[in-house]
Amino acid sequence: MTRKAVVLMAYGTPRTLDDVEAYYTHIRGGRKPSEAELSDLVQRYKAIGGTSPLTEITRKQSSGLNERLLRVGSNTRVYAAMKHSPPFIASVVKQASDDGVDELLAIALAPHYSRTSIGSYIASVREANEGLRRRMKLTFVESWHDHPALVNVWSRRVNDAASRIGERVWLVFSAHSLPARILAEGDPYNTQLLATSELVAKRAGRKDWSFSYQSASQTHEPWLGPDILEHLESLRAKGERSLLIAPIGFVSDHLEILYDIDVECARWAKGAGVGLRRCESLNDSSEFLDCLFSIVRDRGFLIQGMESGKGVPSGYPDGSLQAPNQRRGSSARVVCDASRPRISPHWKNSASIPTSLLLP
Repeated sequence: MTRKAVVLMAYGTPRTLDDVEAYYTHIRGGRKPSEAELSDLVQRYKAIGGTSPLTEITRKQSSGLNERLLRVGSNTRVYAAMKHSPPFIASVVKQASDDGVDELLAIALAPHYSRTSIGSYIASVREANEGLRRRMKLTFVESWHDHPALVNVWSRRVNDAASRIGERVWLVFSAHSLPARILAEGDPYNTQLLATSELVAKRAGRKDWSFSYQSASQTHEPWLGPDILEHLESLRAKGERSLLIAPIGFVSDHLEILYDIDVECARWAKGAGVGLRRCESLNDSSEFLDCLFSIVRDRGFLIQGMESGKGVPSGYPDGSLQAPNQRRGSSARVVCDASRPRISPHWKNSASIPTSLLLP
């Protein structure tokens, strides 16, 4: 029998403050950061308690998905891997091969495709596989930005947070900025983000919404805008006093959520006299694990006989995790082996991790 497995991939994070320099050096391709750059990043991690929970959350996501697969009798194994910290993608790919895996499904835990972000995960997996004595057949989920289960879980997050505010609220979707040059290259990143925003807003019944980018890096080129702090200020200037951020470009709590939004944006809101709330991240919630399960099932990575939907952890009688009227329209891009955004004029002053390239 063909042995199948899934690898869930995230960006990575330093385990302790002592690991920040090595982590940052890995991001920079082996070039050590300056003392000022290192100090800035260390201070950010200190502000959120010393480290990010990303690695632990990714482990919980992989174990939760594995449990769902076991529950329906699937022998598909799930691995967790990081791009810039242990367990590194290369070592996990090797481990899967050593474990006897024949076919590997690689999913970056970022729903929106860009050649410079998701493309780098794909390249890392391919490179690692090419170096193996026992190579595996690879399948990649390039994007899942309009998957019905993802839209549903985010729409519920939006409405749950809005209900706690108890008044009219302006919804701001956000995602990690990327270098503005991707627009000229025809990259689908911006288009997919706007599509997700529109789908979630419609599903949640929200008409007052907008989109912004966050966490742009301090490099010598412009990054996509508007920057979230500038955008929030523009909304305040227009009279909006109750704002809700839905960071749809991310699925897990990490530095860009816990610092860039929960610290920096919250600090701005306090000074501006504006009410600001953030939607809860998806993390290892049951709804998000159901979403991952459905992606794995749709790619044919359950044991033989399970792809027909005979067993699922929860859902509808036909085995789907979405209601029949919610399944159409998903255009997830699988590979075997709105309007144009504004470029922020103040990108050099963007409050973010310097050179933290393309976090999912």
